[in-house]
Amino acid sequence: MIDIPVYLGLFALAFLAATILPAQSEIGLAGLILSGDYNLALLITSAGLGNTLGAVVNWGLGKWSLSFRHKKWFPLKPRALERSCNWYRRYGRWSLLFSWAPFIGDPLTIVAGILKEPIWSFLVIVCFAKTLRYIFVAAIALKLF
Repeated sequence: MIDIPVYLGLFALAFLAATILPAQSEIGLAGLILSGDYNLALLITSAGLGNTLGAVVNWGLGKWSLSFRHKKWFPLKPRALERSCNWYRRYGRWSLLFSWAPFIGDPLTIVAGILKEPIWSFLVIVCFAKTLRYIFVAAIALKLF
């Protein structure tokens, strides 16, 4: 029997982790894997989809909130915004392969929205990168490395 609340909880944790809110979905995923009570493929899928949809929130923030960039609450400071935009312009959409990375992943997804990256290419690249990260976390939890 599938324990839907567990998978939804992991989805929500991964979603929050992809936004500017602090959360650690990798620890949640590893803990659930180590319990041995849940389907590995469903855990990775839940985390990957949640994290990808959280990144879509960042993309939307970038796309629709650039006019607010001078406000205190704007998630990127002017220097970080400029640096991220320059990085994105230099490497293009393929820089989204680093959307999984701490510290640079969230700004990259926001900048992708600012620079009007089409949603479909954004989704494909970000989903690939973030799901691959969770596969790597699962492999570590299962001591495959």
